[in-house]
Amino acid sequence: MVVSALFALLMVIAGFICQYKKQSLVKDSVYECGIIPCGDARIKFDIKYFNYAILFLIFDVETIFLYPFAVSVNSLGLFAVIEAFIFLTILLLGLFFVLRRNLLRWR
Repeated sequence: MVVSALFALLMVIAGFICQYKKQSLVKDSVYECGIIPCGDARIKFDIKYFNYAILFLIFDVETIFLYPFAVSVNSLGLFAVIEAFIFLTILLLGLFFVLRRNLLRWR
């Protein structure tokens, strides 16, 4: 553990030593995929975009948890199947809550 911590510290120090320190307008400008930037980079987004993003992440991560269960469902037994159904029930209750609150309706 000490060797790995020292190696990580050495890499951070090497990054500071080897960095290119000359400032320029091109280096300090915002990267816009080759397009010359115009205007302010800070744009106000409506909250509905964040609602969709958060809901997508929640349901996506929860479905990822179901893949290991689906692969080994035969060897897990009845207790694991009951727990998977409880997990799916909580997932569906969350979906019904979102639908009832009209969070998926585009206004």
